Amino acid sequence: MLTAHDLFYRDGIRATGIDKVIAESGVTKVTFYRYFPSKNDLIRAFLDYRHDLWMAWFNDALQRHGGRAGAGLMPLVATMAEWFRKPIYRGCAFINTVAELGGVLPDVLDICQQHKQDMVRVIAELLPDGPNRQQLANAAAVAIDGAIVKAQLESQDALDKQSLTSLETLLAALDAFAGSMSPETPND
Repeated sequence: MLTAHDLFYRDGIRATGIDKVIAESGVTKVTFYRYFPSKNDLIRAFLDYRHDLWMAWFNDALQRHGGRAGAGLMPLVATMAEWFRKPIYRGCAFINTVAELGGVLPDVLDICQQHKQDMVRVIAELLPDGPNRQQLANAAAVAIDGAIVKAQLESQDALDKQSLTSLETLLAALDAFAGSMSPETPND
């Protein structure tokens, strides 16, 4: 599974054949097919594994960068900066999977959508409680997904990443809006 994860993430799902996964993992075909009867089964397992791995990292990174319930979205910038600067960064495995496979495998699309919903739930916790909390979390997730794609286009060693500067601007605006809508703030 780890070999498939690394190959799918690095090279893409369509570009990675089962024979390559088997060869690089060092298992026999019989053993491989016992666990993964088809490539579609392997794709689902890859996405499930990636979801667990990424969400654990995301929650940990947010905490390390000061993320706290109701305290605002700005820790997301440092969290994304940490990820974008990793040597193995190749964007979001779920965005990439949807781009590669589209709606060809509806259950795979469901897994990708569920991943994004789980990410939005974590983001929502960063926002103060209020009537627009879910809408603002969805907007922040769109900004993050845009930054993820833009970061793939930027030089890996660029010190000033436009993706992060733009993300910071958008998240600051969303934080300001959330603050103006907070139940503790009297409306004029």
